[in-house]
Amino acid sequence: MSTLLTINVKNYESQTQNFYFFQQPAIYTGGGQVYSNSLFSQSLGNYDATGAILTFQVNLQYYAGIQQANTPPQIGASSGYASASRAIDLAPGSGGSGRPNDWTTATVNPLGLSAPIYGEGVQPGAFRITTPVFNSPPYYNVGSAVAVKGGIVLSNFVQANPASNTDCQPVLKYYVQTGSYTPGVLMNFSQSSVNAALCDFTGRSYTCNVSLKSDGTWTTQLQ
Repeated sequence: MSTLLTINVKNYESQTQNFYFFQQPAIYTGGGQVYSNSLFSQSLGNYDATGAILTFQVNLQYYAGIQQANTPPQIGASSGYASASRAIDLAPGSGGSGRPNDWTTATVNPLGLSAPIYGEGVQPGAFRITTPVFNSPPYYNVGSAVAVKGGIVLSNFVQANPASNTDCQPVLKYYVQTGSYTPGVLMNFSQSSVNAALCDFTGRSYTCNVSLKSDGTWTTQLQ
């Protein structure tokens, strides 16, 4: 059975609030600027008045993703449309061993990713996506995808370069912020993460309880 990371949110502010969830961008080798998408968004009433808790769950399984887009990434717009993803392993850390399936090769016609195999020279803790020769437009985004609410969402990405390798090292840190971003819509990570609640799952915790206090500050508790 797959492992789920769970974030439970309580709202102690007097008014109903919208919340959205997003992930810290992965560490990329190859490609240019890193972009982030919203993963989930929903409103939540005051806990004392409603007893309501907002639960966000994401599968711990890592996914490589590719997405086709008509234009370069723009904040506030959908990052793309047609997409493909593959469950994938990460290369061993420094001093590690084994032959994980950490390398996938993309195709653009049709759009897809090959079944992952073991690749030499992938950055420790990362997976690799190799892109073919292509001409833009259309554009292609490659990066780290996650399983949320029964679907796969491209969490963060770089614009793919033709005939190149992109190594992606996912980071198991998720954020909760007030506001509304539709899942799959490009957001400004630097701005959104300011004063957001951070759930750091890198220490092998699997649940984070988050409270928005009446004064607008956050508390978080890992378990």
